This record gives sequence, C-alpha cells and structure tokens, in this order.
Amino acid sequence: MKRTLAAGLFGGLGMNLAMLLTFRTIGFGWDAKGILLTSPIQSDKLIAVWTRIEPLPLVVEHPLPIIMGLMLFGFAHAFIYRSVSAAWPEGILKRGLRMTGLVFFMTYVFWEFFTPFNQFGEPLPLIALELLFWAVIAAAESFIITSIMEGGKK
Repeated sequence: MKRTLAAGLFGGLGMNLAMLLTFRTIGFGWDAKGILLTSPIQSDKLIAVWTRIEPLPLVVEHPLPIIMGLMLFGFAHAFIYRSVSAAWPEGILKRGLRMTGLVFFMTYVFWEFFTPFNQFGEPLPLIALELLFWAVIAAAESFIITSIMEGGKK
C-alpha cells in the first residue's frame, strides 16, 4: 500500500510538472501568447473560453484545485496500475508503455475528441499538438508510477 501511495504521489507530481512544461509553457504560454491561443487557425470559440468568457477556467485564475485534482488522478492511476499490471509482461518499459497507452487513450484522446474537437471546433493540427502534449504527460506519469511500483526491476 505504501508503494502505491508513493507512486500516486510522485505520478501526480510528474503529471503536473509535465503539464506545466507542455500546455502552460508552450501551448498557452505564461502570457496567453502560446501557440494554442495565437495560431491563426485556432477556433475563436476556444480562444474566447480561455481568455475572455467569464469565469475563465479554474486552471487560469485559481489553479490550486486543478493541481490537487491532478494529484488525485495520480493516486487513482497508481491503484489502477496495481490492479492490472500483473496481467502485463514484466519490465518497466513494457508495463510503462501499456500504462501510458491506457491513460492516453482512455482519458486524453477521449477528452480531445469530446471537448476541443466537438465543442470548440478546434482544428485537427492543433488537436494533434495537444495529443502530443498529452502523450508526454501520460508517459511522465505512467513511467513514474511503473518505476515506483516495480521497485527498481528492469
């Protein structure tokens, strides 16, 4: 149980850090001048949601609840890993890739399809960039969880 909780804690921290480095630094920018808000092909609706329509997203105005929520996802993903990893081939690389795929497809691809594509009309090239960001985030969290849960096995 301690290992699972540690994996969740550090996995959640890794997810937050990866999100900071991708979406915040590159995607939206520290000054709302990132590629996802300044691209000439971006949907006006998406730009308005992130910059003009009140209330702005929590992650913009009050990020702490979102940061804490991502930490909870880290714990949930560690418990999911604990329950399914025995069915996967051994090894950090093999299990980490499977966990990355599970998190990426079940969470982030669904999110991008249902919200930016469906509700905001975001263009496919920018969705592809966001999916790249999500892949980095999923891999960071998944490999941290896998490494801790596997306790240093190769």
